[in-house]
Amino acid sequence: MATEKRGDPMVFAVRLVVALVGGVTCYELAISFIPRSSLSKTPYALLVTMAVLVGIVLGIVLGGFLGRAITKLGRRLDRGSAPLTASGLIFTTVGLVLGLVTAALAGLAIKDLPIVGVYVLPLLFAVSGYLFAYMGYKRHTDMARLLGLKGLLKQPDAQEYLRPKLLDTSVIIDGRIGDIVPTSFLEGDLVIPGFVLEELQSIADSTEPGRRARGRRGLDTVRDLQENYDRVVIVERDFPGLSEVDAKLIKLAREMKACILTTDYNLNKLSQIQGVEVLNVNELSNALKTVVLPGETLAVRVLREGKEEDQGVAYLNDGTMVVIEGGGNRLGEEVEVEVTSVLQNPSGKMIFTRLAS
Repeated sequence: MATEKRGDPMVFAVRLVVALVGGVTCYELAISFIPRSSLSKTPYALLVTMAVLVGIVLGIVLGGFLGRAITKLGRRLDRGSAPLTASGLIFTTVGLVLGLVTAALAGLAIKDLPIVGVYVLPLLFAVSGYLFAYMGYKRHTDMARLLGLKGLLKQPDAQEYLRPKLLDTSVIIDGRIGDIVPTSFLEGDLVIPGFVLEELQSIADSTEPGRRARGRRGLDTVRDLQENYDRVVIVERDFPGLSEVDAKLIKLAREMKACILTTDYNLNKLSQIQGVEVLNVNELSNALKTVVLPGETLAVRVLREGKEEDQGVAYLNDGTMVVIEGGGNRLGEEVEVEVTSVLQNPSGKMIFTRLAS
């Protein structure tokens, strides 16, 4: 669920209203059921005051839940209506009204039917309203053109609303998303599907220590995101007909018109093939790594031996691997190396060097 932002005016306003209603309601109940004649003024006043305070406290608590629910509903409506054209909204509404009017007229003949009349009316209103609203939405383009309202057909520009970002299991376990969010480069809702949380939980419950540690790190990442970012949304949406989490993510992204945030290379390619936009944290990380050119010199510490004979390995501050020819016997030493070539591949960047001396 979306976390409550401190000082959220909607939640505060709802709490205030519900607390006021709770206090007034408990006051009315108190003066109606507490026997005034059998009590002196002081005990009677204390009991009424306590009842009012109980009503206010209950109102504050219930108002918090209600305020967060209203805020969450508003965000869902905002995401759902953002891609719609003005004509789609207008003619869907018109269709709904026409459907309810038609149901009301038809109900005049049905309401007097013995036994079934009362029960058929709600079903009639629901079916008629839905059918007319659906037809209005499906045919809104034709009707707008027929009426000369072509200006209503303009699709909102992609920059006018922020697309939600679906987080997959790999990017949550990776953890770097927790460092990216505070920089404000990532906008919009961060959506975590329920089936992704279930997969994280199953990984955290694994008997294998390494796998279990990765799962727990992923759950810690979710908790940190909820605490530090007010637009984290948990979506309880599943697709029983699909067994693979990746397939569910792609289907959900299509439904929500969202993009997928991942570090999984295979999911990245599969999503692109199926027309779903992907934000790959690894690609972002590679784009931000230090740029070096052949002939430049670097100061690095040799940490281990390489795969080839007399080869050493070091790392830059951003994690880029540096392979050093002739550095196999310089383990633990600070050395100056000269860049000979740079290899860029989907998994990262490797810099090949030789000892400058």
